[in-house]
Amino acid sequence: MAQWTSAVGAAQLARLLNSQQDRPAPGTRRPPAYRALADGIRLLVLEGRVPVAARLPAERELALSLSVSRTTVAAAYEALRGEGFLESRRGAGSWTAVPAGNPLPARGLEPLPPEALGSVIDLGCASLPAPEPWLTRAVQGALEELPPYAHTHGDYPAGLPALRAMIAERYTARGVPTMPEQIMVTTGAMGAIDAICHLFGGRGERIAVESPSYANILQLMREAGARLVPVAMAEGLSGWDMDRWRQVLRESAPRLAYVVADFHNPTGALADEDQRRRIVDAARSAGTVLVADETMGQLWLDEKYADGGMPRPVCAFDPAGSTVITVGSASKAFWAGMRIGWVRAAPDVIRGLVAARAYADLGTPVLEQLAVNWLFSTGGWEQALDLRRAQARENRDALVTAVRRELPDWEFEVPDGGLTLWVRAGGLSGSRLAEAGERVGVRVPSGPRFGVDGAFEGYVRLPFTVGGAVAEEAAVRLAAAAHLVETGATGGAESPRTFVA
Repeated sequence: MAQWTSAVGAAQLARLLNSQQDRPAPGTRRPPAYRALADGIRLLVLEGRVPVAARLPAERELALSLSVSRTTVAAAYEALRGEGFLESRRGAGSWTAVPAGNPLPARGLEPLPPEALGSVIDLGCASLPAPEPWLTRAVQGALEELPPYAHTHGDYPAGLPALRAMIAERYTARGVPTMPEQIMVTTGAMGAIDAICHLFGGRGERIAVESPSYANILQLMREAGARLVPVAMAEGLSGWDMDRWRQVLRESAPRLAYVVADFHNPTGALADEDQRRRIVDAARSAGTVLVADETMGQLWLDEKYADGGMPRPVCAFDPAGSTVITVGSASKAFWAGMRIGWVRAAPDVIRGLVAARAYADLGTPVLEQLAVNWLFSTGGWEQALDLRRAQARENRDALVTAVRRELPDWEFEVPDGGLTLWVRAGGLSGSRLAEAGERVGVRVPSGPRFGVDGAFEGYVRLPFTVGGAVAEEAAVRLAAAAHLVETGATGGAESPRTFVA
């Protein structure tokens, strides 16, 4: 019986491989064609962009798509078999694998386990430690409010009524009148978007996404069977190309569109009010449901956004609630371990999401909902956000200074908010930098994780999760990784020294 569980077509694999082309370092030789091909496929497997147990195309098919000889493909496949990255069986073809003892590659941006943090600097996960003492106070406040709920069944598919009412009040205070019936509490923003995709998307449905966009959401949509339609972002932090969005929505007629208008992940761009109005109008004209992810919306780092300086929410330009579904979360603004998110939508959409939830996770933990409600009702949320912004601002400035010193050829614009830098890596391959980074003790996600079909190979994303001496050490290790890529160095590198902040 065949051991593969999915398949990668020749044309798709060729696109992914061609995206990896990077400049040769001066004075270095290119590897033989078969070796370059084997390395390219290995990188795709290690990054999770080609799944483990995926059937690869036949040698002749891939050779035609790559315009190379069949002998080159055969030699590459043989090299991969020898290294444990490919298995074959006569009559069943060849499929991807990982060598014994190697961890399965992550399809998303999962954080490192705590025991690895002493030797590896983790720039993969854009999350900060909890803003104490507010986490502890919120949990203590929740415990005090828990007894009445403990005498019930504890099952609230739409969320605790008190928290739904509090979230609705906060939208109303932002100038968007909202009823509790327009709110559903979810298990994080990922839980919210997963529910929306299953209600509206369906297997084979088109979803328009920014290009680049948040890697974990793109992977969630792929696994739900969606057909992603990328819409290129404008250059730099100017954000959204409205003419391009209108054209894509008109011509592709996607069922859903997903945007991060508030300090976009990964670029950090902030959509202005005119862009928000125009994208809502374009979605309404195309009959597309627009999902606005505002999980980064409160993470402004420049004081000009204080006291009402932020643009109005995307949903403010859809007063009837027929086009925009808004997703919010406590996970980015407060703490990733606080898995509380929410959806704001028309009441009939909320009813549909709640009904569908009976076949998913049933509801969100009561204690965590009470903790978030305590933060909202006592003013603790705003004070915790002040701490979070100060920490992110300090980390951002330290990382920017260190990267500019150690890697002056790398290009980026410094965003006014959010948690990430989107960096053009001086002509180097982001995939190869990610692989080299693992060897020198810094974990960094490559650009293609945030694109569709291999886009953004020349980029990496750097989050503001470390500061001070750790940020400086991270930049030193990134420079070491860049040197390995530039020189084409292979084989083992020195083990990274343990770093204690």
